[in-house]
Amino acid sequence: MGYYLCIKVSLLNFGKAFLDISFQPVYERSVFLYAFAKHNLQYGAFQYFYRALKKRNHTNMNETPGAHQQKYPALILHRGKTHAVKRFHPWIFSGAVKSKNGNPDQGDIVEILSEDGEFLGIGHFGTGSVSARIFSFKKVNSLEDLWREKFKTAFTLRRSLGLTESKTTNAYRLINAEGDGMPGLIVDWYNGTAVIQCHSKGMNAEKENFVQVLKEGYKERLLAVYDKSATTLNHKFDAEREKLEDRSLPTGKEGQKTEEEIQNSEFKIQKSTDGYLFGSESEKIVLENSHRFGVDWVLGQKTGFFIDQRDNRNLLARYANGKTVLNTFCYSGGFSVYALKAGATLVHSVDSSIKAIDWTNQNITLNNTSGSHEAFTADVFDFIKASNNQYDLIVLDPPAFAKAQSARHHAIQAYTRLNAAAFKKIKPGGIVFTFSCSQVVNQEMFIGAVTSAAIESGRNIRVLHHLTQPADHPVSIFNPEGLYLKGLVLHVE
Repeated sequence: MGYYLCIKVSLLNFGKAFLDISFQPVYERSVFLYAFAKHNLQYGAFQYFYRALKKRNHTNMNETPGAHQQKYPALILHRGKTHAVKRFHPWIFSGAVKSKNGNPDQGDIVEILSEDGEFLGIGHFGTGSVSARIFSFKKVNSLEDLWREKFKTAFTLRRSLGLTESKTTNAYRLINAEGDGMPGLIVDWYNGTAVIQCHSKGMNAEKENFVQVLKEGYKERLLAVYDKSATTLNHKFDAEREKLEDRSLPTGKEGQKTEEEIQNSEFKIQKSTDGYLFGSESEKIVLENSHRFGVDWVLGQKTGFFIDQRDNRNLLARYANGKTVLNTFCYSGGFSVYALKAGATLVHSVDSSIKAIDWTNQNITLNNTSGSHEAFTADVFDFIKASNNQYDLIVLDPPAFAKAQSARHHAIQAYTRLNAAAFKKIKPGGIVFTFSCSQVVNQEMFIGAVTSAAIESGRNIRVLHHLTQPADHPVSIFNPEGLYLKGLVLHVE
């Protein structure tokens, strides 16, 4: 009798304590209740309470208790496939998906749930190997408010880096996809013009909201917003169209579209076109560490300029004074400009694109350099092989040799051949800046390729610097795949 009376009294005290802290956050309540029960309940009652509390806290800590009210179509994950998303990795691979609630199309918003109905995140649906890219691990009441908060957070970071008010640099990345919690979205700032590049239909559908947020944030400083998503979206258009029109199996079977669904989907799959979403063409000259560059966001690659090499170009300037320099895959001549402004005596710029060579020459002219410069329209491998010159400093900054896992092996071989060729043309005591921007080739693979080239050369080669993308291209610690730019500065004896 005394035992049951003790439990009753303890539970009454527990109930009072629960009311006192019922408005505290879930996690804080859980810790308090556990401690209270342990110290105030008899062993048997405590064990019962502990099991109930543990079961209750199986729900997401960002939620209040109770069944999840589904707002969007949902992907239900296999029981053993929730570990990655609970560690905040933003990609849901197709193999992790057990079933779907609803019938989402490419780019639609979907919720991510466990088999038990636990809310895990919300993101954009995809039909490829990645079934969803998560943009929030908490429930979202207002998408507009979410985007506004993410842009504000991103701007605050760039301001802390000294970029938003800089007198010497007015080109930087504002939104870096997963690195800023917005998978599939890139926004670059060019002296008053924001260039948006969407890599997913989901983000593409939100462009008008992004324009509004940019207007609110930059106010009169924002002169124009340009959408440059056609290249990144349209390469997916034909594949999506083929899926819709696939009639190799009778319609109505799983994975196939009925005639009505095909007709309805035609309105959802339309090729994207580039253009101004706000304002019109404005000043296309930007400053980067006081160097002047023309940026063509209409016809140029990516968003118009390779902002991600800013810090590495600045580092090269420390080595360029009095040197002869070969800049391969020069594109807009960024490394060439920095080398000449730092006092290089001779710079050769090489690219297979005539347009790139014209652009390089224009940027050289913009900066009133004094050293000798010559540009060559040629294949880089052929140029290096045919050249009789030996250089003090060589830059190897090729485009991505692999954009898919299937091409990775050939890419690694290409990096080995390129670096081996450069080691034959570098003077004793010379410096090589070598890079890879292939996301599917990780740092270990890249260093392995360069090491193979070094072994082949028979020369003693030392690593002076490990290079990567700058701080305005942040990488989420939960998504290491966002670290795409790898580089080495090598001293070659």
